[in-house]
Amino acid sequence: MAVRGEDIASILRRQIEEFGAAITAVDVGTVVEVGDGIARIHGLAGAMAGELLEFPQGVMGIALNLEEESVGAMLLGNYRGIKEGDEVRCTGRVAQVPVGEELIGRVVDSLGQPLDGRGPVRATKTRPVERIAPNVVARKSVDTPVQTGIKAIDAMIPIGRGQRELIIGDRSTGKSAIAIDTIINQKGGDLICIYVAIGQKTAKVAQTVSVLEQYGALEHTIVVAANAADPAAMQYLAPYAGCARGEEFMEQGKDALIIYDDLSKHAWAYRQVSLLLRRPPGREAYPGDIFYLHSRLLERAAKLAPELGGGSLTALPIVETQAADISAYIPTNVISITDGQIYLETDLFNSGIRPAMNVGLSVSRVGGAAQIRAMKQVAGKLRLDLAQYRELAAFAQFGTSDLDMATRRQLERGQRTTEILKQPQYVPLSVEKQVMMLYAVTNGYLDDVAVDKVGDFGDAFQRFMDSNHPEIGRDIVARKEITRETEEALKAAIGEFKRTVAY
Repeated sequence: MAVRGEDIASILRRQIEEFGAAITAVDVGTVVEVGDGIARIHGLAGAMAGELLEFPQGVMGIALNLEEESVGAMLLGNYRGIKEGDEVRCTGRVAQVPVGEELIGRVVDSLGQPLDGRGPVRATKTRPVERIAPNVVARKSVDTPVQTGIKAIDAMIPIGRGQRELIIGDRSTGKSAIAIDTIINQKGGDLICIYVAIGQKTAKVAQTVSVLEQYGALEHTIVVAANAADPAAMQYLAPYAGCARGEEFMEQGKDALIIYDDLSKHAWAYRQVSLLLRRPPGREAYPGDIFYLHSRLLERAAKLAPELGGGSLTALPIVETQAADISAYIPTNVISITDGQIYLETDLFNSGIRPAMNVGLSVSRVGGAAQIRAMKQVAGKLRLDLAQYRELAAFAQFGTSDLDMATRRQLERGQRTTEILKQPQYVPLSVEKQVMMLYAVTNGYLDDVAVDKVGDFGDAFQRFMDSNHPEIGRDIVARKEITRETEEALKAAIGEFKRTVAY
């Protein structure tokens, strides 16, 4: 069959008329300077602050400095192939990261790329890394505890769901240990954990992941790692990316816990990026908006009102001090943002008191609102008694011969309380075990036990209660308080234990 020329012409005419390719305008600029993970771009007049920019070879950047003649951007990923004169395009969207339950049990970088060698992350949903924190009306007061499993913290510095509690102290005082123990203690619970490692050695992050795996805690944990070898841009993004993942669970009505380990290194990474962008340095060479860097991050932790699902995001930021100086710039900033701090001391750590918590300088601004009634009943006076004991011990170190009997009794009770609050790493305790142990020490049942035997007494007492009187612990968990009947049963059980075991 022959095709006539008129038919071909009409087909072509109809196709030209129906051609509807959408015309899109893209803001395009040119790289004028690149190096150290920073690029300066001429053009991009329509770029937004925090907008993703597309560089050649699939490299992405984030616009940070919007100046009259140029845009300063921080580069994500390998920027070595980018050179002067390369074309840069605006994408019209801000930085986003994958979120959702598919990330649980995985180790990912700031952008959600897997680091654990277990294949791609199948997350289908994304969220912006930056977001305005929930306002006062959207929040509910904190009233539910986050059980860390650490006696000293759950009794004296309680943490509530939706709270921001700072862990602060010098290097190697057990800051990360408290955070990891808290994650391990959530095994079998309803709290999803996110551990953000910022600027740490790759070996240390691998060791942390191995510990979480060993204790079965990786099943409810997302690890976001921006290691010391990664660019400063990735370290800067890591806590915001982790927070976005926590917010996703919070807005589904679930409870999440996020640990930033640590914000000192985060501030260093931001200072590095800011100085390379030629922003004016301020105190300690940090840029002027360093407070806003952490306040906009930590304010996103909240307990949402019931009409918004009632979910929560609890933040445990970690800050490292230099020579116990908590009045330095970053520590004072973060202390003023958070709802309390757990202050760890080198001297206490070296003397064998672990966790090495200074009771006088540690505080929880949520307090007893985040404790079950049973814990309040046994720990009400504990913090004050321990702080008084520390002061008395400082005075009494020169000799106890001229002290009156009441002071001597207080010193001896304080010594035993300090011993019972010592706890090895990776051995978090359930709340009912903590309550029974603290009841025994605060009511004088350990006063006749030698100080060096108190730790053994505590361990043996736990085993005795588990095997002989498990109903007492179950009753405390069910009622969340020590009733008169429970108290009588507990007294009888302690008496029975002391008769059967000699200390």
